Amino acid sequence: RPGHRMMETWHPLGVAGVISAFNFPVAVWSWNFALAIVCGNPVVWKPSEKTPLTALACKRLFERAAARFDGDVPEHLLQVLIGGKEVGKALVDDRRVALVSATGSCRMGREVAPRVAARFGRTLLELGGNNAMIVAPSADLALAERAVTFSAVGTAGQRCTTLRRLIAHDDIAEDLVTRLKAVYGGVPIGSPLEDGVLLGPLMDAGAFDAMQAALARARDEGGTVTGGERVLADAYPNAHYVTPAIAEMPAQTDIVAEETFAPILYVMRYATADEAIAMHNAVPQGLSSCIFTNDMREAERFLSSEGSDCGIANVNIGPSGAEIGGAFGGEKETGGGRESGTEAWKAYMRRATNTINYSPDLPLAQGITFGSG
Repeated sequence: RPGHRMMETWHPLGVAGVISAFNFPVAVWSWNFALAIVCGNPVVWKPSEKTPLTALACKRLFERAAARFDGDVPEHLLQVLIGGKEVGKALVDDRRVALVSATGSCRMGREVAPRVAARFGRTLLELGGNNAMIVAPSADLALAERAVTFSAVGTAGQRCTTLRRLIAHDDIAEDLVTRLKAVYGGVPIGSPLEDGVLLGPLMDAGAFDAMQAALARARDEGGTVTGGERVLADAYPNAHYVTPAIAEMPAQTDIVAEETFAPILYVMRYATADEAIAMHNAVPQGLSSCIFTNDMREAERFLSSEGSDCGIANVNIGPSGAEIGGAFGGEKETGGGRESGTEAWKAYMRRATNTINYSPDLPLAQGITFGSG
């Protein structure tokens, strides 16, 4: 259209609400907060009721940093809400909160999403994961062994990208599981403040009870469980330390399809690549995934549309820790949101399409013209 210019402009969205979980009490807030304020938005942060002190400390650190700019940083750019579920509901239901970025369980997401949608607000959801590793016949088993141990045992299985399902080929499954049991038996367990410790405590008694209930169900569904017992109860009577558990399952049963926030690794076997991919994708969650293989065709298929249906798909590296800086998030019941990555800033802004007419004419759409009278 002669004499016209069309462009898109991006503007601050408004107040961003951040709901974070206990397991990463600083990281989730920081990557939301940094993008939100760069895009011109204030933030109201509701941390987990289990980690209030971390949130208050972060708020104080930000205020100290902002004070160095001699009044150029607006006041109250960050507010912290301390409380339980009712406080979270108030934040989610407030029409002044343009975006709710919520990290937590799928159950939490099912409550948050429809409440925000009812008022036509925006959500950015990063929910549960049931992450799997396929180990192919050509895999470097020493490499896979290290990756499994870190991603299944580290943080006591209490991260959304924890490895929870191991899908191993029939030809190497026995060898791999034997190696893992040996490694698991030597994992250093204790206070995370001590050097050399790999496995710290579960969050609380509720987490311990959930782990024991999941292992009981695994046994009832035909699984053989190694590990999973409480340890160090005499030294830490108010804490819940456990040995990491391996549950060898006859198939991908109902309990395997659920996310249990604990160091439980469910092991299944497969015969063909089609079977492995079908098993991998046959869970409600879709956060992170990986395959260990030295077969280029297997690797490329896993990364293609025929392979993993997760938001994160890796080759020869575990499902946790490698995604820093990339678009973080998943599909299906994981919520579909993306934090970080090249496009993440757009979630915190509103877009406007602008047309500027710098000509003396007013052409109309669909070829419509007005007569002279």
